[in-house]
Amino acid sequence: MTTRREVLIGLGSAIVATWAIAPRAAGQQATAQTTPPTLKVTGDVRTPLTLSPDELKAMPRAKVAVKDEGGRLVSYEGVLVGEILKRAGAALGGELRGNAVATYVVASASDGYQVVFSLAELDPAFTGSQIIVADTIDGKPLFAYQGPLRIVAPKDNRPARSIRMLERLDVVRVKK
Repeated sequence: MTTRREVLIGLGSAIVATWAIAPRAAGQQATAQTTPPTLKVTGDVRTPLTLSPDELKAMPRAKVAVKDEGGRLVSYEGVLVGEILKRAGAALGGELRGNAVATYVVASASDGYQVVFSLAELDPAFTGSQIIVADTIDGKPLFAYQGPLRIVAPKDNRPARSIRMLERLDVVRVKK
């Protein structure tokens, strides 16, 4: 027998898509996810990190406001990406000069979607950016289709880099 799952799609909309999921093979049991989602920070950093939601909640918080697709102003809260990268030992602040400026960060989502940011644009000391890894929207946890973690780049004119279902940040230095 085929089961059905409803998935809410589209930022700020109530579009619901339903699709059929293949039946389980005889004797195959469903396994519940026992490990909470994490954010991995790897690559050209001194200390690769795996951060749990609780560890992210304990870090300094920032809020940004953006308009959703319907034009409504929504407030996201989370941790500056620069703060996360600083804890991992990426070259930020005074260290972000010379060859270090030729560094980028690949943000990857659980569905395979990837976006790129230059390291400089993620360093608030370099650009004054407020790009965050958000875990709440308007004071509530992110919707299932967005999270549990999402990058929000409030100054981007298009939301293509506001990557949802964020799992990983890979720091890549082009020139050593």
